[in-house]
Amino acid sequence: MAAIEAACVAEGERMTAPRRRVLELLLTAGEPVKAYDLIARYGIDGQAAKPPTVYRALEFLERRGVVHRIASISAYVACSAQEDEVGSHAAAFLICDCCGATAEVAIPSSSLGIDVAASAVGYEIERTTIEGHGRCANCKVAA
Repeated sequence: MAAIEAACVAEGERMTAPRRRVLELLLTAGEPVKAYDLIARYGIDGQAAKPPTVYRALEFLERRGVVHRIASISAYVACSAQEDEVGSHAAAFLICDCCGATAEVAIPSSSLGIDVAASAVGYEIERTTIEGHGRCANCKVAA
């Protein structure tokens, strides 16, 4: 958390209390969480947050590369990359369609070839997120 806050300050941004709280919730969850579940869990005293508060925090954290949105399950997860890779790697998620287990795996963006294709048409990619659906090892064995 301290490293994230320091990076924000260095770039003229602030890690506000709502941003910090949303990140804490995602870090403690250890799994993808839907925005409305974050809204419900937001208040320390059990009081829900206003949706714009959580959505603005998620947008900021996602833009910084600290949080990833997994579109196919409409959920957010804290980035599991090493501190020096946060925000600079291609996020790839393996999602089990049987039990819902989700794992972030490291894939160098250069191996995707998308950066070369984008560059060829004058496009600069800021973030890449890949989602793979299937069965995890436990569900594959159980089937």
